[in-house]
Amino acid sequence: MNIVLFRRTWAAQRAKLLAVAVALAAWGFLMPVIYASYGVQFRSLMESGVLPRQLAEFGGGDIFSLPGAISLGLIHPIAVALNCVFAIGFSSGSVAGERQRGTLEVVLARPISRRSLAVTLYAAIVLFAAITIAAFLVGVVLASALWGVAGELVPLRLALLWLNGALLYAAFGAIGLAASVAFDRMTPVLAIALGFTIVSYFVDILGSLWPDAKGLEPLSLFYYLKPHDVLTGAASPVDFAVLTGVAAAGVAFALIRFPARDLAAPA
Repeated sequence: MNIVLFRRTWAAQRAKLLAVAVALAAWGFLMPVIYASYGVQFRSLMESGVLPRQLAEFGGGDIFSLPGAISLGLIHPIAVALNCVFAIGFSSGSVAGERQRGTLEVVLARPISRRSLAVTLYAAIVLFAAITIAAFLVGVVLASALWGVAGELVPLRLALLWLNGALLYAAFGAIGLAASVAFDRMTPVLAIALGFTIVSYFVDILGSLWPDAKGLEPLSLFYYLKPHDVLTGAASPVDFAVLTGVAAAGVAFALIRFPARDLAAPA
């Protein structure tokens, strides 16, 4: 890992990171507020049969409990899109973007190996994922304290949820980095990284809303983000292991593929 490159990457992305972190903290703040304000009413509607359970839940989240509301917030498209700014956007452009602009050769002309470059970029991706998930949870904790529901949260389980979320977006980031080192242009990289993320999200949501498609859920990386299970003490080590394995496979591919490939002259 190259410390100088890591610091410069951090400096270049800090304004964007701050904006994403503030947005996620605000979004996380809303979840306990919604639960505290409307959770009881929606639970009554569901128990009365007026609101079918499949429609009352979304991706494993609901507003009938604080863990359910937090789950809903994390799996909601708004939170996913904000987290993917770095997990997909930054990772996809980390190498292919430099190559497309014709600046990758300038970076590699310095005393830094291709593997060191890839490791440094991935370390930045992991850090960004950790910060954005932490920002969401900071908003959750602050709102829970202000609305008097903080007693329903267990600090250790919040830490496990932070790890679970960070691992998910670190895995997506590894896929983006693996695609980025394999191509010279952003278009195919984004097609792979963003396409995989969208299909993965669609499969998870489809399985949660349609019982006949539930068997497809394990094919989605989002299936292994289990906020409700983590916050209720029912977390499975398998979820963490799968996300870690996907991230490791993506990074391993990048470390093998990037040094072995030729870099064609920019068009």
